[in-house]
Amino acid sequence: MSSILGMLLDPRKNWFAKMHMKALSSRLRKFGLRYDDLYDPYYDLDIKEVLNRLPGEIVDARNQRLKRAMDLSMKHQYLPDNLQAMQTPFRSYLQEMLALVKKERAEREALGALPLYQRTIP
Repeated sequence: MSSILGMLLDPRKNWFAKMHMKALSSRLRKFGLRYDDLYDPYYDLDIKEVLNRLPGEIVDARNQRLKRAMDLSMKHQYLPDNLQAMQTPFRSYLQEMLALVKKERAEREALGALPLYQRTIP
């Protein structure tokens, strides 16, 4: 079952997944965002923990991209074409640390330790 699902979601093997990735990349480039910028720290407390652990420069760059995207959206504008060409929407900066945080949380749960934070959605 997982191999079929992997095949359906892999852009190298599935034409629809490739087209979706291309459309998403185009949309993110228009606002100068990366895919990892779309994760919400208020919804997922693991993301909040990851952002606390990352270096300040990376978090500041993320906040600047989000502010620029909100500003462009409010003005109903997009980035100029020369800046869109320089964007890297699928260059990840959260995934490695997120995997580590999830692994640590799973390990704490397996050992029966108290969680570092409660999973409540405001």
